[in-house]
Amino acid sequence: MLGKIRKKMIAAEIGPIKQVETVVCPICERVIPKPQMDAHHLIPKSKGGKSTEYLHRICHRQIHALFNETELARKLNTAESLKEHPDMQRFIAWVKTKPDSFYQRTSKSDRIKQSD
Repeated sequence: MLGKIRKKMIAAEIGPIKQVETVVCPICERVIPKPQMDAHHLIPKSKGGKSTEYLHRICHRQIHALFNETELARKLNTAESLKEHPDMQRFIAWVKTKPDSFYQRTSKSDRIKQSD
């Protein structure tokens, strides 16, 4: 037989069953499967950023392949500003045709490679 306190402790450990939350990528507007979820600092941590937003891994990698941290901090520090950039618009149009769980390696743009 369990005491009242023990029963409360067990109930607190189990807790209520949580509903699975669907997270939509603010860049490509597709549902993000759990294994493809990346947290993106809107302003890079190296530039003092603290807030993050969940993105598809492929969208997150594409952002960092196209833009350096200074550009992200100064001009492209919102999902809306990223979506308005012509390079990202081409990427978004392409990735929207893929399934939500799609992932492909991303390589840095030539412009970023030259600035390194």
